[in-house]
Amino acid sequence: MFAKLLAVALTCCASNAYSDSIFGVGATFPNSVYQAWGKAYQAETGNQLIYTPVGSGKGLAAIIAAKTDFGASDKPLKMDELKKSNLLQFPMVIGGVVPVVNLKGIASGELVLNGATLAAIFMGQVTRWNDPVIRALNPSVKLPDAEIIVVTRSDKSGTTFNFSNYLSKVSPDWRTKLGEGLHLAWPVGIAAEGTKGVAKQLSETANSISYMDLADAQARQLSSVKMFNRNGTLVTPNAASFAAAAAAAKWSAATGYYEILTDQAGANSWPITAATFILLERTQITPERGAAALKFFDWAYRHGNDIAHTLHYVPLPDSVAEGVRAAWHNGVTDKMGVAIWR
Repeated sequence: MFAKLLAVALTCCASNAYSDSIFGVGATFPNSVYQAWGKAYQAETGNQLIYTPVGSGKGLAAIIAAKTDFGASDKPLKMDELKKSNLLQFPMVIGGVVPVVNLKGIASGELVLNGATLAAIFMGQVTRWNDPVIRALNPSVKLPDAEIIVVTRSDKSGTTFNFSNYLSKVSPDWRTKLGEGLHLAWPVGIAAEGTKGVAKQLSETANSISYMDLADAQARQLSSVKMFNRNGTLVTPNAASFAAAAAAAKWSAATGYYEILTDQAGANSWPITAATFILLERTQITPERGAAALKFFDWAYRHGNDIAHTLHYVPLPDSVAEGVRAAWHNGVTDKMGVAIWR
């Protein structure tokens, strides 16, 4: 299904009938806020955003192949990768990856896990919900005597990257055996494509567990899990705990704004916090399309904060947005080298 959506998006991007539209392809993690921003932007300006959430891997592939106006990824590229593909990267918004469960009689936020136990579940080392390690974290919760059904992402996903990056930090066994990446060789579980596929599989499978962004989990009325963070504090996934995790981020154009926000110190920090990034071609063959995309991102920085907060995302500080605009001016040009952002 996602392959068909991507094909439609790329066909539309090349069509004169859609010449006034802005096209983006990539991460599912920020889809809720991008769709909401796009709707508000169109109502205000008449210009349409068409964003296709097919996963960070396909977003990277599409922008590298110059088949979309922008790519979106929750896995940032390092400077050598950006230079190799002649891309500019900047953060757009911050959110959180949350474990989600389908456990009868257990409400959202009632189940508690820590990083080591989460890793053991997704490695197939803890296989039943009433395992002693889970009971120890949940002494007052009536856990079922049932097999844990793990649901994973089958596509190349930035959500998977941040989830596995976190587990690599808190579990030496995970780091050695599975590591981190957009796609993993999952040792257990049922694989599903995209957030939509994961949500459907989770909803239809009793006693299951998976992971996704908080906005999608809440929109689909899925039960999220509380987590113990690096400081040993029990935290709830929300905009405040995501902001706490991002407080120490050192955003810099010199590094392509490369930042990983998992397992941050701080009593109130959500442990699987993530930024999501935009990727643009530095040299725009059709500069008017690049300029249109930058106008949308500028609008989102200036006017999209309330929408982001409503969906439990955290906007970038104004100082970071100003630095990003300077990076646009210095780094995105037409083929003659003339800046398209003024």
